[in-house]
Amino acid sequence: MRPSRRAVLTAAATAAVSAAPTAAAAPPHQRLRTGFDRLARDGYALLQNQKVGVVTNPTGITRDARHIVDVMHADDRVDLTAVFGPEHGFRGTAQAGGSEGRHDDPATGLPVYDTYLKSGRPLADVFTASGVDTVVFDIQDVGARFYTYIWTLYDCMEAAQLAGKRFVVLDRPNPVTGRAALGPVLHREFATFVGRQPISQAHGMTVAELARLFNGEFLTEPVPLETVTMSGWRRSDFYDASGLPWVPPSPNMPTPETALVYSGTCLFEGTNLSEGRGTTRPFELLGAEGIDRHWAAAANELALPGVRFREAYFAPTFSKFQGKTVGGVQLHVHDRAAFDPVRTGIGLLVTAKRVWSGFAWRPDHWIDKLTGSTLVRTMIDAGADTDEVVAGWQEELAAFRRTRRKYLLYR
Repeated sequence: MRPSRRAVLTAAATAAVSAAPTAAAAPPHQRLRTGFDRLARDGYALLQNQKVGVVTNPTGITRDARHIVDVMHADDRVDLTAVFGPEHGFRGTAQAGGSEGRHDDPATGLPVYDTYLKSGRPLADVFTASGVDTVVFDIQDVGARFYTYIWTLYDCMEAAQLAGKRFVVLDRPNPVTGRAALGPVLHREFATFVGRQPISQAHGMTVAELARLFNGEFLTEPVPLETVTMSGWRRSDFYDASGLPWVPPSPNMPTPETALVYSGTCLFEGTNLSEGRGTTRPFELLGAEGIDRHWAAAANELALPGVRFREAYFAPTFSKFQGKTVGGVQLHVHDRAAFDPVRTGIGLLVTAKRVWSGFAWRPDHWIDKLTGSTLVRTMIDAGADTDEVVAGWQEELAAFRRTRRKYLLYR
C-alpha cells in the first residue's frame, strides 16, 4: 500500500526538525563583539565628559549594518562633535586616490574633516580646529602593509599626540586571520603612504595591536592610547567566522576573498600587467595583452599550497587595458588555511616574467615601495626562483615577528 501524501509530508517535516541544529550548536560568530560593541555596551564610559571625533569610513558598522556615527549621534550618552574621513571618504563616495573634502554630513549635520594625505602638524591642526578632546579610530583593515588605512591610523596617532588629544582604537577582526606575519619587511628608505614603518607585507595583526606596536616602537612620542578589544575573536578566524556584514573598505576590495589574495597579488600594481582593477574580481584576475594559457600552466607547476590557477580572459572597464581583452590567470583558493598569499604573489611574478616577453616593472619602481626594498625586483631580474626570493627576507621577518609578539592582544 502506497503511503498517503499527508504521511510523506509529515515524515519529511519530522526528519527536517530532527536534522536542524540545536541552540547548543550556535555558530561561533555569535560570540564575537567588536570594540564598538563593547564600548556601547558599557554606555560609552570611556568617552564620558569628552568631545569626541571619529576617524572612520563605511566599514564602521554594527552587526545590524548601522553606521557607528549614526548610532553615536543619536545617543545622548556620547558627545560626538566631528568626523574625520580617510581616503575614499567617510561615506565612501571617492575612488582610489581621492577623498570627500571638508563638508557637513547630510545625515547627522556633523562637520566632516578630510585627513587624506595629511600628516604631522597639518593633521594635528585639523584635530585642534575640530575642538575634540578624544580621537576615536574605527576602520576595517585587510591585513596588508600597503593598505593605507593602517597608515591613516599611524598618522592620526602622531597628529593626536602633537595636538594633545587622547586616542582610542576600537578593534575589528583581521579578515585573513592573525596567525602569522608573512613577507618582506619594509626598509625605512622606502617609506611612503603605502608603508610608513618597518612591518611585514602581511602583518597578521588587528588595528588595535598595530596601534600598540606603533606607539611602542615607531612614534617619537607616544600618544595617550586606549584600545577597546574584541571578545570572541580567535587568531585563526577568517572573516566569515565573525558573522559581521562585509562592507568593501575601498571600491576594489569587494569581498573577503579579495582581501585573502591582496597582500600577494597587489604586487602586480608594480608591473605593466593588470591587477584586475575594472573587473568584478580585482586582485584575483591578473593579465595583459599577449599572455595565454602558458602562464596558468607555469603557475600550477609550482604546486603552491592552497591555490590553483585557471587560464582566464577579461576586459577591464577602467585602469590598465581599459576596454581591451587580455589574457592571464584567475586564482582559485581551495584551502585558505594552507594558502600563503605573499609566496603566491612572488610565484606569479616569477612565472609571468618567464613566460611573457612583454613583462616589465613600472618605470617608477613602484614594486620597491610595495615590497619595501629592492630585494624582490633585483632577485627576480637576476633569475631567482620563488623559493630563493622568499628565502631572501626570512632573517628580517624573524626579527619583526619577535617584535610583533610583544603587542598581540589575542592568543
